[in-house]
Amino acid sequence: MQCYFNGTVLIGVLPPLLVTEFVLGILGNGLALWIFCFHMKPWKSSTVLLFNLAVADFLLNMALPFRANYYISELNWKFGSAFCNICLFMLAMNRSGSTIFLMAIAVDRYMRVVHPHHPINSLSVPKAMCGALGLWMLSISMSAHVFTLKHNTTYCESFMVETEPKLNLSWHKFAFLFSFFIPLVVILYCTVHIIVYLRRRQLGQQAKIKKALCFITVVAALFIICFLPSNFMQLLIWIKTQQLANSHSASEVCSALENPTNLFYITISLTYLNSALDPVVYYFSSPTFKNFCRRSVLPLTAVASNYHASATTNM
Repeated sequence: MQCYFNGTVLIGVLPPLLVTEFVLGILGNGLALWIFCFHMKPWKSSTVLLFNLAVADFLLNMALPFRANYYISELNWKFGSAFCNICLFMLAMNRSGSTIFLMAIAVDRYMRVVHPHHPINSLSVPKAMCGALGLWMLSISMSAHVFTLKHNTTYCESFMVETEPKLNLSWHKFAFLFSFFIPLVVILYCTVHIIVYLRRRQLGQQAKIKKALCFITVVAALFIICFLPSNFMQLLIWIKTQQLANSHSASEVCSALENPTNLFYITISLTYLNSALDPVVYYFSSPTFKNFCRRSVLPLTAVASNYHASATTNM
């Protein structure tokens, strides 16, 4: 039996949050892609990873207006079953793509700091692109099962609660958890070892090293803040479902899981916030990106300052 919830809480909370994430994500990642394509030359292997992260984030944000409309319409999907699966696939693929590329970026920074003479640090851009393609194929293979999920005419969710386990839904939840916990372990490993390495060599005060440390810390912090709550809630729901299914009726199971499920849908929206915040990673990762942003902001600041001075004078 599949559990259906009225979603009253979600209808009030999620639309403004999703719209805000969409606006921030499209503007931030659109600007990032423009800088990568037209203002960042020549590329390095690390640039390839950042560019693909921006692509994953941008594509994910394209699906958010449809999800906002779904919740505004009180969980009534108006765009057909086929597009429902496409939208859910875009979310799943690019969510896992974001975590995978964040992991790859952490590993890249770890290798450059801890093992600066390793041959992988001189990887050519074409080889880095082949590696990025392999990461995309991994993300697609982990998310393609979304097209096997069944929905009724109006309910468009990929994390349904079933009182009896189904293989494709179980794999979907496993892939969701796997694409978080494996990158989490790798990112934490890289972060800790970079910090230990720098302290052991007493390099923490050098400006370049401090920037590297700041960068890897930002990556780890954004990853944990945005992805940990939803994964914790999904684990809790999964465990609670198994415990209740053996001793309670299907209706009782659904009733007991309504509040945790609503909380999960709210926390999973934080994973979309990660896509809006990833331009912060680009800002700390590349002097070219940082300098371009500063050059773009300073004229706007000067115009605002002149306008304020003019308005003050005329008062």
